[in-house]
Amino acid sequence: MKIIKGDLLELASEGRFDVIVHGANCQCAMGAGIAKVIRKVFPEAYDADLQTTKGDRSKLGTISSVQVWRDGRPLWIANAYTQFHYRGTGVRVDYDAVRSVMRRVKQQFAGKRIGYPRIGAGLARGDWAQLSGILDEELDGEDHTLVEYDP
Repeated sequence: MKIIKGDLLELASEGRFDVIVHGANCQCAMGAGIAKVIRKVFPEAYDADLQTTKGDRSKLGTISSVQVWRDGRPLWIANAYTQFHYRGTGVRVDYDAVRSVMRRVKQQFAGKRIGYPRIGAGLARGDWAQLSGILDEELDGEDHTLVEYDP
């Protein structure tokens, strides 16, 4: 895993990545954290989320994705269903779902430049050491980068 500081969405819009992946819940909310910003900047990603069934637990471990164009460049946005709900206390990320999501990302976007935030470690309250290990294992051999937010 490469690690850089910056704004994931800005870097993606500038052409630094071919794909960005962010953690999403199964409730079609995209109302907080980076998902809220993605919903605003890339409304097509929210539209893709809305094409899935709200509250469907079987979405855990899957992705919905959409290709958008910015400044003549294609960019894939992957909504990674890594948590069932956004409400409640305690850890909300599902580690098995993160593993499954990253396997799917690798299958669907092999050979592409993949960028992501600390998926599952923010509002979903997961342990970053465990999560980063999963990302490294599942995206082994791919060009993938953690973007630590630093405006």
